[in-house]
This record gives sequence, C-alpha cells and structure tokens, in this order.
Amino acid sequence: MKRKKNIGLCAVAAATLLMGGKAAAHDITIRKDNTVVSYNVPTDFKSNRPPVDQRLFKSKAVESEIVRIKKMIKNPKLAWMFENCFPNTLDTTVRYRKTNGKDDTVVYTGDIHAMWLRDSGAQVWPYVQLANSDPELKAMLAGVIRRQFKCIIIDPYANAFLDPHDPNPDHQWMSDMTDMKLELHERKWEIDSLCYPIRLAYHYWKTTGDASIFDEEWLQAIELVLQTFHEQQRKNGNGPYKFQRKTERQLDTMNNDGWGNPVNPVGLIASAFRPSDDATTFQFLVPSNFFAVTSLRKAAEILATVNKKPELAEKCKNLAQEVETALKKYAIFNHPKYGQIYAFEVDGFGNQYFMDDANVPSLLAMPYLGDMDANDPIYQNTRKYVWSKDNPYFFKGTAGEGIGGPHIGYDMIWPMSIMMKAFTSRDEKEIQRCIKLLMDTDAGTGFMHESFNKDNPEKFTRAWFAWQNTLFGELILKQVNEGRIDMINAIKYNL
Repeated sequence: MKRKKNIGLCAVAAATLLMGGKAAAHDITIRKDNTVVSYNVPTDFKSNRPPVDQRLFKSKAVESEIVRIKKMIKNPKLAWMFENCFPNTLDTTVRYRKTNGKDDTVVYTGDIHAMWLRDSGAQVWPYVQLANSDPELKAMLAGVIRRQFKCIIIDPYANAFLDPHDPNPDHQWMSDMTDMKLELHERKWEIDSLCYPIRLAYHYWKTTGDASIFDEEWLQAIELVLQTFHEQQRKNGNGPYKFQRKTERQLDTMNNDGWGNPVNPVGLIASAFRPSDDATTFQFLVPSNFFAVTSLRKAAEILATVNKKPELAEKCKNLAQEVETALKKYAIFNHPKYGQIYAFEVDGFGNQYFMDDANVPSLLAMPYLGDMDANDPIYQNTRKYVWSKDNPYFFKGTAGEGIGGPHIGYDMIWPMSIMMKAFTSRDEKEIQRCIKLLMDTDAGTGFMHESFNKDNPEKFTRAWFAWQNTLFGELILKQVNEGRIDMINAIKYNL
C-alpha cells in the first residue's frame, strides 16, 4: 500500500539523519496527524505520542498496560518504542461513532486515509485481550467488527473502504477498470480481506462473550463471503470480478483483460491480489487459502452456536474441507534442498510459484494466524526455505535480514517479516535477535516502517504505518506475558 507521497517524507528523514542534527531541530509532524517523528534517538526518550487532547481514542486499559510493561522493561529504547508503537492505532487512526444507535468504528491504515479490511482487523487485534476491563474499548472493537460487516455488504470484492464522514475522501482509484463504487478506496480482490473480519469477530466473541455483533448484518455478510469464495473457485467460469489499472507497475493490474492467469477449478479459491496489494502470478494463493479454511470453520461455529443456522454452518464447513483437501494435493512440493515445502502460489494445472511475501497472511505467518501448527514438519521446512536466499525476496545486508516483496522492490526488508519470524519461533535466542534487529532498524524514529533498506535503515518507506507499529507492541506484550522479560532485558541497544 505504498504511495508516492511517502517518498518525500522518507527523503527528508534520510537527509535529517545524514545532517546529524538534533532531534528537537528536525521533528516532522506527519500530514493529517499529530504524531511527531524525530529522526535521532532522544537521550531522554520522550514519548512521540500525540498530546493527550489530540489522541483520537483513549483507553484506560491500554494506558495501564503501557505503564505496566514500561516498568518491567529495563531497556530504555525498547520501553520507549513500546510506548510509541502499541497505542499508535488508537492514538492516530480510530474514528469511533454511533450509527443508528450501534457502535461503528472506522480505522485508517495510517498515512492512507482509508480502511483496509485486513489492516483494520490486524490493527485492533492486540487490544481485544484488554476489552473486558474497559467498556469503551470493548465498544470501539465491536464498532470495528460492525463496520467491517457493513463494508463486506457494500462490496465483498473490495479491499479498502472510505470513511463515510471524511470530508475529503481519497478517490484516486475511481478510474480503475472494475466495478468501482463511491464508498470504495480500492477494489483489489484479496481472499484475506474476508478472513480478517471473521478472525477478529470470533476472537472478540470468545474473549468477551458478547454475541450481539452477530446480527442480521453478520448473516448477510457471511452469505456474501460464501458466495464470493464459491465464485472464485472458478467452477462456473471466471466469476463477476475483473480488474485493470492504467499504471507503470506490472503488479498493480491484472493480465488477460483483467481476469488474471488461468486456473484449473480444483477446489481452491482464486485471489487476484496478495495481501501486499500486488497481483498474484498463479491465483491460488496458498497462505490465503489456508486462512480461508480456518476462517470458514470459525464462521461455522458462530453460525451453529449463536445464530442457530446449522445449514449455513454446514456450507462453511464443507467449503473449508474442500479447500483443505485441495491444498494437501496441490500446495506441497518436494524441494531438492528442503524436502516437502508449501508453494506460495499454484494454479491447479501443476504450476507452482516459490517465494514468500512479507505481508500477512504469508507462508511464514501461518502459525501466527492459527492456520498451521508451528511444529508441522512441512511448515518447518517451508520456514527454513523462506528465510533463506533460495527465496528470491529474502534480503540480507549489513543492517539486517528479512523478507520483502515486489511491492517495494529489491533490498527492502519489511519489519513485519521479522516480527512474524519472532511470533512463530520456538527459540528464545531467535526471538531476541529479531527484537534487537527491529530496535536497530527504526532509523531513530521510535516507530516501525513499511520497509527499510538491507544496508541502510535510514532509507525506509512509510513513516506512519499503524499496523506495523501496533504489531510491534503486540510482539513485546506477548513476550512479557509469556514470561520472557529476562530475555527482553538482556537486549542491548545502540544510541
């Protein structure tokens, strides 16, 4: 989701660093936001959060958690980064309202003022665990879920939606050759866009016990999810969705008059685009199909338990089983070096594409999403493959190593991949190295970025990317809650 408008900001950041000026002299306030980014690590580690009166949403539970965690972390830079990052979604992106008496929350992705179904579901995910101790936070989360259902009803093929209350909506993609609507920011069909809302709603329900979100709009949304998944199995032709864009970027459009490369209807679900918003090569995107399996089974449990809709639940379970069976048949490859591994994309004709993308879902991230047991031997082989130079989008340089993707291009590592390596690791030393690497590649800002150069972290994209920020906070919180505070406190930092 990189946009050209970020290049100038990052260039300024790099120039600031190169000049070696004081942080206070080179603070930048990001347009349409109150986050202050200083491009030198302050010696006093003063918070980069907006002033209290300028924060978009305040949660007592989140603030208490920040205080608790900061007291435990002895590393001053890490404590500072946690304080900056963990509440970033709440501070800068959440628009909570009531619509027709019901909670309704729009969540921007950061510097792009639009709500991605994927990003928004991931951005608020780590706050769910605190919902029972904060009624206002709980209401905000319920509002995100309700808004996501509304978005699916507007268009189940769209990935990003506009805030209905935004006085200056970003309609830059209205010229795309697809069935655009005024409510949409972008209409790139991505399987995970329909999975993340189910994941969030299920987690919220299991954590809070609140089933009120599963009303008629939920039923309408899940019917559309099923319909869309069935259409994109391509058993009855290509389905209604096609997409083209006038662009110099090959992966921002679809070939074959907008239909993409052919697929053989073997039971898998076609995804026109990857979670990174890049077009797929072979449309059966494997990690997203795994995500669809677990999401459909979660939906089936909700429908059977809450809605008392056994027939609809059965449809979800049957589709999940069909996709899972097809994955076992078409997604596994016997690699000459790594043994059995999962392909990234397949087409059902026998063609398989081997790489991994940094955005989530990815092959690396499947256990994080609950789609795969981390001990699965094929996953472990795949994990070794994607974190190696045999993955064409794995980059290793003097500043760090990790996975990128064609969305940003050569030599640009996504911190998200490093976080996913830590989230899915069974090795404390490995987790520690990942956290250290994330700390050392923030370019002195105290925030995560979309990507950074493998040899120079001062060259990065997107100074304000709320999902990455909140995800970093989630990672640190997880380590503390699982008793790894000594491991965290053993990490040294570089001024």
